[in-house]
Parts: sequence; structure tokens; C-alpha cells
Amino acid sequence: MADADLRTSAAWRVLDGFGGSVRSLARSVSPASVEELAQVFAAARAQGFQVSFRGSGRSYGDASLHTGQLAVDGRAMRRILSFDRERGILEADGGASIAEVWRRTLPEGWWPAVVPGTMFPTLAGCVAMNIHGKNCFKVGPFGDHVLELDLLTAAGERLTLSRASEPELFRAVIAGLGLLGAVTRVKLQLKHVDSGELRVRPIVTRTLGHMFDTFVEQIPHSDYLVGWVDCFATGPALGRGLVHQANHLAPAEDPGGAGTLAVSAQELPTSIMGVPKSLLWVLMRPFTNDAGVRFVNRVKLALPEPVGKDGTYRDTHAGFAFLLDYVPNWRLSYGDEGFIQVQLFVPDASARDAFAEALRLCQRRGMVSYLGVFKRHRADDYLLSHGLDGWSLALDFKVPRDARRLWDTAADLTRLVLEAGGTYYPAKDQVVDAASFARSLGERLERFRNLKQRLDPGGLFANDQARRLGIV
Repeated sequence: MADADLRTSAAWRVLDGFGGSVRSLARSVSPASVEELAQVFAAARAQGFQVSFRGSGRSYGDASLHTGQLAVDGRAMRRILSFDRERGILEADGGASIAEVWRRTLPEGWWPAVVPGTMFPTLAGCVAMNIHGKNCFKVGPFGDHVLELDLLTAAGERLTLSRASEPELFRAVIAGLGLLGAVTRVKLQLKHVDSGELRVRPIVTRTLGHMFDTFVEQIPHSDYLVGWVDCFATGPALGRGLVHQANHLAPAEDPGGAGTLAVSAQELPTSIMGVPKSLLWVLMRPFTNDAGVRFVNRVKLALPEPVGKDGTYRDTHAGFAFLLDYVPNWRLSYGDEGFIQVQLFVPDASARDAFAEALRLCQRRGMVSYLGVFKRHRADDYLLSHGLDGWSLALDFKVPRDARRLWDTAADLTRLVLEAGGTYYPAKDQVVDAASFARSLGERLERFRNLKQRLDPGGLFANDQARRLGIV
């Protein structure tokens, strides 16, 4: 492949962000080994191409797009290399997905310590974005559970990185957006579980302040916490919603836990209320408008999940974690223009005021989010990471045909986060400007650029998002 002419051997593909609101045309290759990948790098350098990386394409915006250049699809490199069932340590190719990990390890009593809302992202993608889950307040982001990784550099050199070996580079590759090289192997510490189920408690919250207070009260004795916000609620009910608090089950609580660890016990249902899941996005489409979402929100608040006498119900790990996978192609319900997400990360001291102002701002503009998701986070030390000691509010917006009001609203939300001392999450972003991104990171961005110049002096690695954010 080193001698191959990428202009003839790399097929053109139209790639999109998961939100479906941005697309690009790029050449694409899918190497099947580290050796082939190194040959791709050599050919790209010789032929004047820049390289970006794309796994399952779950980043919402332009993070995996590379207009007119070369996109490397890493999913052909997806082997589970080893699994230590005594210690819960797994090694896998960077192209292996979260789904492939848990299906291998859960029957042995091990679950990934951190997962996003979908099981399809690759391990390399999770490293590059330093993804977080519903337990970030307790266990931190994905990077905190990476023990070691292999990085293939622009020069074709394979480096093994850890907290003990090249720690600065290790902390730059995690959350490094794939700009320092290809993550070809990940060594991951998993979490031991005794049951394939969780005990889940739904808690209705009357206001945004009540949601904050509920989290503060529940955090000391929770394994997972996530809040859903009704973004249409106004006045005294501003920010009302529903919190889901969940805990792992001890052996005494689930004597038959071994059975629930089976992959077959975790698979998501193939239909909901008798409707095949493949058709559900079509049925959702008539409700993906202001009136429809208002109706759905009222129903959700009035009829939360049925619970037992103790106020809880049981859910599987996959069912609780991977809500975004319940309806295949649910993103299509937003229509041809797609949707964007703006996720506000704000320090603890200013989050209550900032989130309240964000909800009011969207309401004043007539650009109300159709889905609001609320989480608590803790700080980390990765150079480009969004992690902070604070809170996040993720807001999904349907893109209208005349999108000017939406882009203006998103720009104001970006300013609001910056003024509150917050950060931005590239996995979900396609609206943040370079100046705001740079100010949010401060000297960390310059340290990252210096590392990139040392490791990739020819600027082989780039993507559309990195250009927009001014990183390259």
C-alpha cells in the first residue's frame, strides 16, 4: 500500500456527523493491520494528503470529517487481543467497539467502567474524545481507566504509552482528537459486577434547582446519575425533569445474577409495544416538533417508569447505559436537516445560574431544545479534555431550514459557557469558534500544539473540526 496511488485506490465517500447536519466528501481507506496503516501514512505523506480517523461515526458534528482529504476507517482492526478474567484487564485493537468489549467480558462478571450512551463507538474513538458516562462524578472519564495504549505516529513509529511511560504524551493522546497519531491498541481496566442488572430509582424534580439538589443528595450513595430536563417548562417550573439514580446489585440482592450476566439477557428488545424497532424512527417523526415534544414531555413526567414498593425497578446494564441504541436510526426522525447538540460544561460555582440562563435564552429565541441531559462531572488532567469539577447540560436542537436563529443561539450559548469559566466537548460540537475554544483551554492548548509539532512536524493528522477550532 505504500506504493499505491491514493488518488485511484482510496474510494470517495460522503461522510456525515452523527447529527446529520454536516457532511463532507473524502477519500477513504480501511487498513486491516498496523503494518498496512503505517503504509497508508507513508503514501499519504508522499502524495500530499492529510489523514484523519473515523470509527463508527458517532461524533455528532465534524470531528470525523475531512473534506477532500483522506479518512482512515479503523473498524477493520477490531480484535480482542487478550482478557484477564481474574483482574478484569482487557487488551483490544483500537477499532474494537464498546459492544464487542462488553459482549466478551460481561459473562465473566466484568463491565466497562465508563460507557457513553451508545455501544457502537470504537475504543480509539473513546480515547480520542475521552468520553464520559452517567457515572463520571464517581469514576471519571474513559481515560482514567486506560492503563496503556499504542500510538502509531506520522513517521510510522509505534509508541507504547502509559502513566509511567511518557505520561505527558499519554495525557495528550487521551482527549487528543486523533491529532497525534492512530491509537492501535488499548489496555483497559474493567469494573467487576456481580449481576447483569441495576436497581434504578426514577425521581421527578420540580425545578432546575431541585434537580441540582437531588444530585447533591444522591451522589454519595449512587453508582450512576443522569437527569432529563423538560426544556419547554417556564416560570417556576423552569428546568423541571426526571433523575434516574442507579446502583449495582450485590450478590445477596440478586442470587441468580450469573444468569443475567449472559449476553442474551442484555440484548435490547427488537420491538417496542409490538412495533419493530426499525420502524420506530418513522413513527417518531410526527412528534419531532415543538407541539410533539411538549406532549411527549408531559407524558414522560406524568408517567415515569413503573416501580415497586421501594420506588425502584431493575434494568440491565445495556438497557440503562445505551438508551441511544433503543431506536435504530432515531436521528433520522429530525428530518433532512438533522440536529446539533450544544453541551454546556460549567464549573460547580456558576452552573445553576448558567444553566437557568441557557434555558431562558433558548426559550426567548424560540429555539428550544428537544432533549436536555444533565450530569455531574469531576476534573481530569488530559490536555484537551472537557473535564471539570462541575456540571453539564446537553441540548439537542433540530436544525430548521432557515438555521440563522439556531446558529446565533448556539453562538450565545458558547459565550455563556466561556463567561462562566466552562469548557467544550468536541465529541458533540460543531459550533464552537476557535477563539472561545482557545480561551477555555488556556496554556493547555499551547502545550498540546508543541507536542503535535514534535510528534507530527509535517502536519499529517488533521480534520475539519481541528481546523475550525484552530488546533491545526
